[in-house]
Amino acid sequence: PTNTELQNLTSVSEFHLLGLSEDPDLQPILFGLFLSMYLVTVLGNLLIILAVTLDSHLHTPMYFFLSNLSLVDIGFSSTIVPKMTVDILTQSKIISYVSCLTQMSLFIIFACMDDFLLTVMAYDRFVAICHPLRYSVIMSPRLCGFLVLASFLVSLFDSQLHNLIVLQFTYFKDSKISSFFCDPSQLLNLSCSGTFSNNIIKYVIGAFYGLLPISGILFSYYKIVSSILRIQSSGGKYKAFSTCGSHLAVVCLFYGTAFGVYLGSAVSHSPRKGVVASVMYTVVTPMLNPFIYSLRNRDIKSALNRLHRRTV
Repeated sequence: PTNTELQNLTSVSEFHLLGLSEDPDLQPILFGLFLSMYLVTVLGNLLIILAVTLDSHLHTPMYFFLSNLSLVDIGFSSTIVPKMTVDILTQSKIISYVSCLTQMSLFIIFACMDDFLLTVMAYDRFVAICHPLRYSVIMSPRLCGFLVLASFLVSLFDSQLHNLIVLQFTYFKDSKISSFFCDPSQLLNLSCSGTFSNNIIKYVIGAFYGLLPISGILFSYYKIVSSILRIQSSGGKYKAFSTCGSHLAVVCLFYGTAFGVYLGSAVSHSPRKGVVASVMYTVVTPMLNPFIYSLRNRDIKSALNRLHRRTV
């Protein structure tokens, strides 16, 4: 940067989160809304974890991955919503540099684990529908545990990679983040490095951690659809499709909003436009997962009923 640009750069010890709205009349509504959504998210996902853990009928690979997804969704939501509700309540939108990096790291870990667990679940459905006779052999407990551990390790690597990139930035153009949390793409936009290099970083990381998993999902569903179309009975086709519909709904919701925010911010001149989309994949999607995946599922309903009767 030139001398004039250097004068506009600052070494920051804290950031200012601009949040969703500065309208004072909206603050109580936003506080009640997001607190309610967070409580529903935690309660719904905890019920799924309890049902899968305590009911032996659900000790299968599909529900093992679902319980891990619920655990990740609780962590994902807990990384963002409590801080956001406290900020709304206290009208303080300041976050320290260290806290911002910590929130960004946890956000990336949970977001990537969501990403890869959705891919693993697509592979599980592919094996169940395309290779039903070999399902129990292929999806062994050892492989299931390995897939979850690998998802965590890859997510941790991505988190540390972002940390290393941000820690290289000694100065920032501004201390204001146009979001309600420390969004990695927003931090990259605030850096004093060239915009072109920031965009390259975003697209490379986005391609590996976004396009690679979604390619696996699309390939799995290509094989699944091909296999289902060969089923003669309409009842068999409906049953096979019904096991995939919920997964596809969450995939579209999660990827559509996440890609719109993370990659779209590279070319957008108004980052604030992505705030609503950020709410969708950071707050709404973790809340909807228990309903989309499980409360429409007969096995989960039966397990929750048995759990309720046992408690009573």
